Amino acid sequence: MPLSPTEAASWDAVETAAKIRGREVSATEVLEAALARMEDAAPLGAVVTATPERARSRQAAEGAFAGVPTFIKDLAQLEGVETTWGSRGAGRYVSRKSEPIVRRFEQTGVAVLGKSATPELGLTATTEPLGRPPCRNPWNPARSSGGSSGGSAALVAAGVVPFAHGSDGGGSIRIPAACCGLVGLKPTRHRLDMEGSWLLPVNVATDGVLTRTVRDTVAFYEALEAQQRGRLPPIGPVAAQPARALKIGVYVGAPVDVPVHPDHQEAARAAGRLCASLGHAVEELRCPFEAQVIDDFLAYWGFVAWAQKASARALLHRGFDTSQLEPWSLAIARTFTAKPGAAFAATRRLRAFGRRYAAVMQAWDVLVCPTVAHPPPPLGWLGAELPFPTVFARLRGFACFTPLHNAAGAPALSLPGGLGAEDDLPVGVQLAAAAGGERLLLELALALEAARPWERLAPRRRWAPSAP
Repeated sequence: MPLSPTEAASWDAVETAAKIRGREVSATEVLEAALARMEDAAPLGAVVTATPERARSRQAAEGAFAGVPTFIKDLAQLEGVETTWGSRGAGRYVSRKSEPIVRRFEQTGVAVLGKSATPELGLTATTEPLGRPPCRNPWNPARSSGGSSGGSAALVAAGVVPFAHGSDGGGSIRIPAACCGLVGLKPTRHRLDMEGSWLLPVNVATDGVLTRTVRDTVAFYEALEAQQRGRLPPIGPVAAQPARALKIGVYVGAPVDVPVHPDHQEAARAAGRLCASLGHAVEELRCPFEAQVIDDFLAYWGFVAWAQKASARALLHRGFDTSQLEPWSLAIARTFTAKPGAAFAATRRLRAFGRRYAAVMQAWDVLVCPTVAHPPPPLGWLGAELPFPTVFARLRGFACFTPLHNAAGAPALSLPGGLGAEDDLPVGVQLAAAAGGERLLLELALALEAARPWERLAPRRRWAPSAP
């Protein structure tokens, strides 16, 4: 019998690759089933450019994930395919070569079905670029899928593909993971730096992957490490649980003075209770980080936006039209030009924050907290054309748990923490460790996943064409 698209939708990447290797199904069957699911999920607005023929041409690829379908976030260039960076200013630019992360992805044998949606230049926590339909959350199509890896998150949560590429400069893997009920790891600085991030005064951006299972995240990083080893401690091999009892701190208050939704507080506390039941020493504490680091990060984010605008023609492509940038991108960039001295002072503090973070982590193996402060917002709530002060305040209050790990260069992992009591929307829980501590985070995450398996898939067909 031919492979059913709905049957294959429940497989994670490890299972999909194993079935192809074992000849239970062919790579062609898996690909065509994924393409059918992609067409079915079109109302989500998660795909920018589809590349079915390119994917079909790679049916003979080899590697750990040979034949497994995936998507590349549209901030990374894929040879021969249009790259928009989520911006109207890109025009119809076709990339002449693939970026290193894309080449490494393809070396694992994956079949890239296309480019996934992102907000303009990855500068915000929702995926609603002007000139394109918004990217909808598969759990509720009236809600955001998060950002900036919102397209990849929506496609994985909807079961179109088992995993997809993402990148994270301030939470852009972890925020969509939390919004869509997925697993999202931001690795340690220098583990998988985003192209060009090392040119910035504070290297905050990293590539990565969004998955439905912890074992897929583990397998992804082990596959990349098989290609090349860096100077950091290797992530693999990852055991099914930590080798010792861990000292775990749980906090539910944000670094900034904003309310944290009760469901998100309870999810973090519940994760702590589960850790305690597994034999770890767990203590609830006040947030050990001050508002200064978040405010410094947002000031620095203005510099990042300005730098992207200033270098777009040199680093992206010569025809990039910066006059077409969205109001949010222009406004956040102006926060730097209006007060460059303040941004430079914030940058100096951020460069020193890694030492502050390391000092805090001397007392803890892992810190647990909410990933975001409240449920996925309604579409338009972070709209690029809203007044800048409104969006800025909302962004500061929503994405207030994730940026400090980018500043510190430390690993952080968002896990599914259940569903909201009233809205039935995913709640994310964030686990963080000291620099180089990905193996410890993943071992703990594997144990949590085994103790309390979460729902892997959200395709209740809530994204039907009649969705709001």
